[in-house]
Amino acid sequence: MKTARAVPVLMYHHVSPTPGLVTITPQHFAEQMHWLAQAGYRTLGGDEFAGFLAGGPVADKSVLLTFDDGYLDNWVHAHPVLEQYGLRALLFVVSNWIHDGPPRPHAGNGTPPATPAHNACKAAIADGRADEVILRWSEVAAMREAGTFEFHSHTHTHTRWDRACSDAAEKRQRLAGDLRTARATLAARTGRASDHLCWPQGYFDADYLDVAHSAGFRHLYTVQPGVNEPGDDPRHIHRIVVKDRPARWLATRLWIYRQPRAGRLYVRLRGK
Repeated sequence: MKTARAVPVLMYHHVSPTPGLVTITPQHFAEQMHWLAQAGYRTLGGDEFAGFLAGGPVADKSVLLTFDDGYLDNWVHAHPVLEQYGLRALLFVVSNWIHDGPPRPHAGNGTPPATPAHNACKAAIADGRADEVILRWSEVAAMREAGTFEFHSHTHTHTRWDRACSDAAEKRQRLAGDLRTARATLAARTGRASDHLCWPQGYFDADYLDVAHSAGFRHLYTVQPGVNEPGDDPRHIHRIVVKDRPARWLATRLWIYRQPRAGRLYVRLRGK
């Protein structure tokens, strides 16, 4: 087996027909996933990717798909496409936003609910209406059972404690409580305590890294583009923002970021 020299990590948020920030249309998402399957790519799980960073071999055409926040549209529009093509992704959820309730219809299975734009989702969450725009635990369970998504932490409250606290000691204390609760909640709901964490808004500093390590997180995901190679620091995982573009855009980016030298040069020249 030819093994990967680098594994690109893709970052998605919304898959929705409603235009907005950090959103890809269902048509483009389906086209990208169809291309991945046809081109022979293998989508890794969290354990496999962790093993790769630690020096273990994975197939040459390997990629890690990640989604942030846990929006309802991930169930409505992304889940059925991943299921159709036998692909999987990591979903970083904000555990305090998820509610109980029956699973809602998804595309191809009844009449799916509306999936609002990003700013409307943020407003609903701030107004205490997260259940209208965020996954339910029943949907999390269905996605896990189908093998389309595995679930990891995006903290419990999505709070930027560096902004919310008056001093470093309070910041560390509040962040520690947030991360402990996030990890415990996911462990109770999924039966597994994940050590993968994605930072809200991509922000972290030395305190954040130290507190996350103390809370049991070993694999930390940024929003910074770059190449992920064996032996790289698992506390600084690079991700590529996926654009609302056809599959040929994705094909080009994956070729670049699978080649360590080409990927590093691209980031220096383009910064994305």
